[in-house]
Amino acid sequence: METQTHGVLVEVLGVGILLLGPSGIGKSECALELVTRGHRLVADDVVRLVAKDGRLMGHSPERIRHFTEIRGLGLLYVPDLYGPDSVRGEGEVNVAVRLERWRDGADYERVGLERARERFADVEIPCLVLPVRPATSMATLLEIVARDHRSRGRGEHAVDRLARVERDGEG
Repeated sequence: METQTHGVLVEVLGVGILLLGPSGIGKSECALELVTRGHRLVADDVVRLVAKDGRLMGHSPERIRHFTEIRGLGLLYVPDLYGPDSVRGEGEVNVAVRLERWRDGADYERVGLERARERFADVEIPCLVLPVRPATSMATLLEIVARDHRSRGRGEHAVDRLARVERDGEG
């Protein structure tokens, strides 16, 4: 099964992060900041998603592959700015992150014991909602999302560590 979505796909520390959210929320700017930190852009604006052997893979339509659009600057060709290693033609999608404008009084996740999941092209992946507000470093938060995803994949979880500290007095 194949589908497409409005978003950005970046590879951060080997973790494919699908950024979703309304136009103008900062998806492309965040992806460009991640590229400046050595991570890789897979797709910007339109992400084609396909299930392959139980994994969710993403790529960009050929016509706009490796381009990004930044309001006020226009179209940019990422390999010209950051070299050929700054992009990938395809990448696995491991986690989705929905960016939304900060809402006072909203009930944002505070503990993170369980991750919500969403289905794309018949593959379920973890999905987070991150609120965006002025002066928030979304690139830093997405690097943390990638590190946490890798840690959880190894069976390590901060909540479990906290429970051990409370129970045994050790981390």
